[in-house]
Amino acid sequence: MQPELKENMRETLLEAIPEFDLIENTDLREKTVQVWEDAVQEGGWNWETIMNMPFSVHVENCNITFIEHVRTVCKMCIAVHDVLKDSYGDRTKLDKDHLISGALLADVGKLIEYTETESGEITKAGRGDHLRHPFIGVAMAHKRGIPPEVQHVIATHSKEGEMMIRSNESVIFHHADFIDFDLVSKKRPF
Repeated sequence: MQPELKENMRETLLEAIPEFDLIENTDLREKTVQVWEDAVQEGGWNWETIMNMPFSVHVENCNITFIEHVRTVCKMCIAVHDVLKDSYGDRTKLDKDHLISGALLADVGKLIEYTETESGEITKAGRGDHLRHPFIGVAMAHKRGIPPEVQHVIATHSKEGEMMIRSNESVIFHHADFIDFDLVSKKRPF
């Protein structure tokens, strides 16, 4: 369901991605939203294009949108967090706010990495040839004062994180992200 387009991009953003409100720390929530606002503005996007943009330019005939992917992976992360906390209680060291913020910001750099051509096709932008979205996302998050623990999730969620020891939150996001990517990007016989 697409949100009603409002004059205020922020209101549309909050309606389209209600998971922002699940970040309990109000300062972190506000900074997370601000990073998204920065990315939309810097990327030169309009909301209608964002709502229809594929989650990856590397998936042929992708019918999953960027916003659907961000929200789905965030919800999977929350579900994993809740199962682990229910099963193991405090023996599982997890910060739910860092996990949610990281999940919402991990792919925000795609709004800079990608561009819309004159024909309406979404492709890698010139900047995308030099920096992938994890690097862009970390830079944008750092600019807004997002904590290093969240920046770590952004930085390590993809292949760039293979050389690092991922935090618990990053492990959860990494696997949720690839579950979604693998299931929607590959043709399956079932």
